[in-house]
Parts: sequence; C-alpha cells; structure tokens
Amino acid sequence: MPADPQRRVDPDVDLHIAGDRGPLHGQVLAVVAVGGAVGSGARYGLAQAFPHGPGAFPWATFGINVSGCLLIGVLIVAVTEVWDALPLARPFLGTGILGGFTTFSTYAVDALTLAGDGHPRRALLYGGLTLVCALAAAAAGMRLTRGLASARVAP
Repeated sequence: MPADPQRRVDPDVDLHIAGDRGPLHGQVLAVVAVGGAVGSGARYGLAQAFPHGPGAFPWATFGINVSGCLLIGVLIVAVTEVWDALPLARPFLGTGILGGFTTFSTYAVDALTLAGDGHPRRALLYGGLTLVCALAAAAAGMRLTRGLASARVAP
C-alpha cells in the first residue's frame, strides 16, 4: 500500500535552521556516517577487484555509478511513494550507502586522466556514456519500483 503523502518524512536537516535541529538530527548524522562507510567500502572493494590500466576504459567506476543510480531511483520511489514514514531510511540508504558507493568525483578524475594521457575520444565517450546511462538507470529504477508497487496493490 502506498504511503500517505501527508505522512511523508524528509529527514534531511539543515542545522542552520532551528526547526531542523529536532530529535532526529543526531541519528541522521550517525546513520549517514555508518552508511557512507558501508557504501565507500563496497566501492573500494569493487575498484580493487576490477582495476583498469592507464588509458583503459574505467569499467568499475562506470558500473558503480550506473548501478548506484539505478538503486537511487528505486530508493527514492520507495521512500516517498511506497513505504510509510521511515525517517532514517533515506539518509542511511541514499545519502549514506549509495552516496558513499557512487563516485562521481572519481568519474571526473578518470575522464580528465584519459584526456590528459592522450585518449580524448575515450574520455568523451566515458564522460557522455556515464551521464546518459546513469540518468537512464535512475529513471528505470523509478519506473520499475512504481510498476512493482502498483502491481503489488492491484487486485
């Protein structure tokens, strides 16, 4: 059953706003930190398991970012349209785990390194393909989750 839109909880906090310094802010920071450690550990493990040499297409970073965006698409629909208020799910899973897992800073460094090492076409291919595939993956994750959620509640 879809969550009641009136009960949606956005647990993101801005500690500069007095109203955001409520009882959850310490818990949010803690779950983001723990999730970030889990996500970045998984990313590091995959990057080590699938290294790329100089001038090679960075498949591990590409796969990490595209799969992470797919999961972000799934998550955002799940926490805003499917699940009832789980105030720590989004910061733990989205900001923490998936924020630590995806690595668009490494993507930028990889593209610049490819270009600087004399592979400008590969750098452009990698840069463009990552953006297109990451956006498509996020949209696919959202569509998939909405489809599964509606099939689950349909008679």
